[in-house]
Amino acid sequence: MNTHFVNKRVAHLLGYAGLIPFVLLMLGCWVAHPDWLGDFIRGQLAYGIAILSFLGGIHWGAVMVSPDLTMEQTRKGLVWSISPALIAWSSTLMGGFGFAVLMLGFIAAYQADKRLSVWYGMPDWFVPLRLKLTCIVIAALMLSVIAANVRG
Repeated sequence: MNTHFVNKRVAHLLGYAGLIPFVLLMLGCWVAHPDWLGDFIRGQLAYGIAILSFLGGIHWGAVMVSPDLTMEQTRKGLVWSISPALIAWSSTLMGGFGFAVLMLGFIAAYQADKRLSVWYGMPDWFVPLRLKLTCIVIAALMLSVIAANVRG
């Protein structure tokens, strides 16, 4: 069997499975008793922080295994690789704007993936997958914030 096909299928499956907590927490914000709303919001923020931090690791690993990068590309890739974690952490300091910071971080991570994945020789399905996942994450975060403001 073609391992590239298997890797693509597994990456898609795991990528979409990673959306389950975003969607379930967003639904919880809308349907759970209002007394539980804060727990769902904190859970959504915590999961978003974890996933955004994870996205930086893609670049750390890619830089480590990409032998043809220039020194400048290596530096940029490594600097970006720690940026999502710093953005994610900073969302905890922003009070009511934490979700906005997180959403901007996901958008920035997608933009960086789109630009830098060419350097790493990522497969052609990687960027479209990241776009789909990012759109769903942003929608789930936005709907959670709306629920908190409507129901809270």
